[in-house]
Amino acid sequence: MLVALLLLGGCGGGGDGGRDDTGTRVRAVLDARGEAVRARDRADWLASTAPGTARGRAGAVFANLDALRPSAWSYRVTSLTPRGDRAAVRATLSYRLKGYDSASVTARRALTLRRVSGRWYVSADEPAPGAPQQLWEQGRMTVVRGADSLVLGVGQPRATLADVAGLADDAVPAVRRVWPDRWPGRLIVLLPASLDRMAALLGEKPADYRGIAAVTTGELGSTAHVPADRVTVNPEAYEELGAFGKRFVLIHEATHVATRSATTARTPLWLSEGFADWTGYHGSGRTPRQVAPELAEEVRAGAAPDTLPTDTDFAFSEDPDRLARAYEGGWLACRMIAEQWGEPKLRAFYRAVGEHEGGGSAVAAAATKVLGVNEAELTGRWRGYVREQLA
Repeated sequence: MLVALLLLGGCGGGGDGGRDDTGTRVRAVLDARGEAVRARDRADWLASTAPGTARGRAGAVFANLDALRPSAWSYRVTSLTPRGDRAAVRATLSYRLKGYDSASVTARRALTLRRVSGRWYVSADEPAPGAPQQLWEQGRMTVVRGADSLVLGVGQPRATLADVAGLADDAVPAVRRVWPDRWPGRLIVLLPASLDRMAALLGEKPADYRGIAAVTTGELGSTAHVPADRVTVNPEAYEELGAFGKRFVLIHEATHVATRSATTARTPLWLSEGFADWTGYHGSGRTPRQVAPELAEEVRAGAAPDTLPTDTDFAFSEDPDRLARAYEGGWLACRMIAEQWGEPKLRAFYRAVGEHEGGGSAVAAAATKVLGVNEAELTGRWRGYVREQLA
């Protein structure tokens, strides 16, 4: 560590140096910064930060990182533009949380470095244009570690985060009961201060997530050596839920984590979201009319759907009823398959859809292979089931 810091100062005082010399020194600063995070060394982290207000901001960020305890943290410079005593840097940050991530999470960053008395310092470290924020940038972060969960919050009481950790811990065995396939069984839950802050973490518009209690992000079709999925909670929608609703949300999102390796671009949203809802309601005793009120209203009005929900139906829009009907229709499809063919067949169907290769409909191929019906018959059965259950 001492050697790295000596290199930052150089030997010649305030010489201009060339582009290559600037690049070498800038990379040394970022390497030292990564080592400071891994070693949990606040002094070295601040030593890589420009004097002044930047150090105050950097100190707050380091407190969050120290609570998070990442086992890996490094920057890979992708572009460097020197401008006298300043340098604009684009870099990929890679970090890993031990016990959760089997590979590094990456984030695109825009950094500004400033040279003072011949030494380079970081004066700004922000998301690159178009890249999402990180939770540790949004304010003082609280970390709660459950038995099978890691809950990170900003602007939230510790008691709230502890309650979320308890529900997340309970969600893991609930999901294992209906999805016995091997999965890590660990949840990372992010709880920002507001809907706007949630959207910033996802790099999306707040309006897209109004009324959505939580979303899960991860790599489709992943098996091993990937970052853990992150469950990001919308605190405004989540707090409006009762005890059952909060439990349901955590089980639903945990199902997405568990089924991630079996979910691919070929998996329609009616199946992935319907299966997660089916898991959340499993064993609850709730009736179809209780779970699917919007679709029930359509059926009673003589406007029952003829086709399974499309991916477009699941788009976040200004029509929340349409979105609700899409979720309800997917849940009823999974419930029907579990009732008429059995839960093992539902799981096998889910896997077969994701595994389909070649042309044609993945749903059609899986329906024939696993359920012994063609896609038209599957849809017809679902259509009759919706009318029968909701009339």
